[in-house]
Amino acid sequence: MRILTSVLRSRRYLVALIVVAGSVVLMSAAKRSRFFGNNGYTVYDKEYYLASSTLSFIRPGLNIQIVSANIAADGTISVDYKLMDPKGLALDKDGIVTPGPISVSFLAAYIPKGQAQYVSYATRSQTSPITHNTAVQAGADSGGTTQAVALGEYIYTFKTKALAQGGGAWDPTATHRVGVYGSRNLTEFDLGTNYDDATYDFVPAGGTAAPRDIIRTQTCDKCHDQLAFHGGSRRSMELCIMCHTPQTTDPDTGNTVDMKVFIHKIHMGSELPSVQAGTPYQIIGFNQAVSDWSTVELPSDPRRCAFCHESTTGATQSNAWLQNPTRAACGSCHDNVNFATGANHVNLPQVSDNQCAQCHFPQGELEFDTSIKGAHVYPQESAANPGLVFSILKVVNGSAGQKPTVTFTVKDAKGNGVSMAQLTGGSNRLALVLAGPASDYGYTNFGATTPGYVSENPVSTASCSPDGTCSYTFTHAIPATATGTYAVGIEGRRTFVINPTTTTPVSVNYGANNVVFPFSVDGSPVVPRRTVASINNCNQCHSRLSVHGENRNQIEMCVLCHNPSENDSSVRGNAVVAADKALPPQSVNFALMVHKIHTGEELGAAGLTYTIVGFGGSHNDFGATFASVPASIPNTGVRYPAMGPTGSVADTAKCYMCHVNTSEANFPIGKNAVLDTQGLVSPVQPTTSACTACHFTRSAMGHALLNTSPTFGETCDICHSTGADFDVDKEHAGK
Repeated sequence: MRILTSVLRSRRYLVALIVVAGSVVLMSAAKRSRFFGNNGYTVYDKEYYLASSTLSFIRPGLNIQIVSANIAADGTISVDYKLMDPKGLALDKDGIVTPGPISVSFLAAYIPKGQAQYVSYATRSQTSPITHNTAVQAGADSGGTTQAVALGEYIYTFKTKALAQGGGAWDPTATHRVGVYGSRNLTEFDLGTNYDDATYDFVPAGGTAAPRDIIRTQTCDKCHDQLAFHGGSRRSMELCIMCHTPQTTDPDTGNTVDMKVFIHKIHMGSELPSVQAGTPYQIIGFNQAVSDWSTVELPSDPRRCAFCHESTTGATQSNAWLQNPTRAACGSCHDNVNFATGANHVNLPQVSDNQCAQCHFPQGELEFDTSIKGAHVYPQESAANPGLVFSILKVVNGSAGQKPTVTFTVKDAKGNGVSMAQLTGGSNRLALVLAGPASDYGYTNFGATTPGYVSENPVSTASCSPDGTCSYTFTHAIPATATGTYAVGIEGRRTFVINPTTTTPVSVNYGANNVVFPFSVDGSPVVPRRTVASINNCNQCHSRLSVHGENRNQIEMCVLCHNPSENDSSVRGNAVVAADKALPPQSVNFALMVHKIHTGEELGAAGLTYTIVGFGGSHNDFGATFASVPASIPNTGVRYPAMGPTGSVADTAKCYMCHVNTSEANFPIGKNAVLDTQGLVSPVQPTTSACTACHFTRSAMGHALLNTSPTFGETCDICHSTGADFDVDKEHAGK
């Protein structure tokens, strides 16, 4: 799989609630601002749309706060905690004084002296009905007692006593952590379940705690939006690492669920050597549910260790991956290494972690050496990369009917000019793309075979100065009937060699950031194309999204070609999969394409597909289920990594993760229809095309067509625009 998912769930969405004589009545609530009063709910929260009276009564949400924790001399553990709503007002655990009963669970763990990970005091023995093996697993305490201190404040006393590993006296000078996680049931109000967790670090004997602090939750949330596991109640890395320790094993598979091992394996997924050799990576969890991670592919390259091991979150041990290499952590990704025999480790056995850092120190003198950074260099991000920087200074002769002349610069990262000769031959490339109008690209005829745009190579004819400033005149003219704003974009790449004088040189293509320059063709004010999504949002998961051989990396550039009239007809005749040749062209309009790609595996689960034939005739099936794809074809269905409230991925209702400027609710009424010859309708109106890319059922298409006038076009905004009864944000709101 390309990204990390499940079938999109059907949902019931609350518009607004009014409590009348114990009943719940649905009614429309007027949208005010981005936030509902001072309660902190956004337009993406279901609670945002509640009537004020209902919101004041239910006070949805859950906030767990740990006041203190204590371990008595005899090992009795207790924790003082509070249950509150998002405004800090007390909640009744039993759901009598305030709506919604709250279930709470408790963890307690410590870090033994000389060790780096937690050891849970509470454990259980789990026996597999498959293998009949028994394994010890860290878990929550059970059988303890609760004392109410005040409304919303409680003291829980654990049944489990603090004991050292293997029994015996516990260490009051060790760092301890108590964790509390819980759920508030508001299903009777059609508000689902609220979840939260909290942790508290302390040293029982007094002093400063030194907790494990390597990766924080905010890093995970870049892709997952809200980390949520085990039904949704475990929401922080700080809590997860209390149970996901070396003491916890899956008895069915024998696999450890130690965080430093299984989280690497999950995210490596299909790239694990063991998986590529034919052994699936699976964990069998609650109720014998099989979680098979063998199909996962990261949206970012796994060599980018620092993408997760961020040094900017405040985590005090964020550099542990550099300073403390271990067999368990490193062997989780490189799982074909046998440290006992030395196999796949240059025949060097390692009986402990003591010598790892002698060879695998943080950074060496050469890239691709045995240092940790060197061994994980992503080639395009090599320090040896000379860089490529574009700018467009001006466009002249850019009126309708003329052939525009573009003045642009090509430099390296140090500001030195790059000549056209340096962009000639091999994989080197430079292109200027002309498209318009910017009100909506597509269908404009530039006299080229490419629909809606023209791409030209300026390398052989551009006039350049030594500082990298060049001038190029297009051979194709702007149409004589053109009006409004048009645009020129620049793209290109170079090749460089890393470690060229060694026996293992590495040849790498690298590209420059695209630049798009809008200009008026009729003297009217320049109006750039609307901004719908941000490349910064894309890179929250992709790190650096750069496609088509390192040529294209800015959405403003992508939409010049991925327009409503463009499809894969120019390459479908060269398809490497014979069946693709018999099918009509596939639309690659940006909105349709990106929505369908990220819906991915859900299309496959519905028996549908979205397959683009790419350059060289490549088969790119973004909707396939993993098992349906031959091993010779690497492209398989995409799992969108955003997590829903209960922890299942593929929550594609979280439009805000990609969209900006509330564009998901501001429809492109009156824009170009999309040529979609493989779709249910072609051409199809723009909003219908975008929305039915995710809502892909025939009934959804029928609904859209019934609300499209042959004279006046789409009427989606009547019901689904901002503030309407079925506002897109309201219909997609979480929980």
